[in-house]
Amino acid sequence: MGTVVDDAASAEFRAFFERHHAELARLAHLLTGEADAADDLAADALLALWHRWDRVRAADHPAAYARGVVANLARTRIRGAVRERRRIALFWPRGEERTDGPDVAGVVDVQEALRGLPFRKRACVVLRHAFDLSEKDTALALGISVGTVKSQTSKGMAELQRLLGPGHGPRRVHAAMAARGGESGGRDR
Repeated sequence: MGTVVDDAASAEFRAFFERHHAELARLAHLLTGEADAADDLAADALLALWHRWDRVRAADHPAAYARGVVANLARTRIRGAVRERRRIALFWPRGEERTDGPDVAGVVDVQEALRGLPFRKRACVVLRHAFDLSEKDTALALGISVGTVKSQTSKGMAELQRLLGPGHGPRRVHAAMAARGGESGGRDR
């Protein structure tokens, strides 16, 4: 039978879970580009948070801590996928793939362009424009400085504009990511 402290911690975690699960799954989806893996990554992150709940609930910004855990899990998943693709490429050489004039919606274009960004730039762009986090909150989530957030976001957006062409500024990227992943989960300020 649980103690009063354990029951209070459990109820507090349950409320945190309900409030942030969808946002964390959306973040995982936007970072990895894998809709099927998003819920698994969010669940893994929340399980890790539960195991360290005393430390997490004492943190100044528990939601930022949770976003950082999701970002780290996503990075690990991406690195594993890249290693796996390289191994497969050694044994399964692909022929030349051609697509003549694809008719693809802007949302798909933005998703593809995001997948082409290095992880840190992608994470900064997604957190700033899809989740509408401040530079400070983005820095907290990723464990980097505000200056790094500013430069990586700027470089990431410039690269997206180069990849997508003119007219795909922050508003279009923000709208495309919001349309793809649903409305943002709100800010934790």
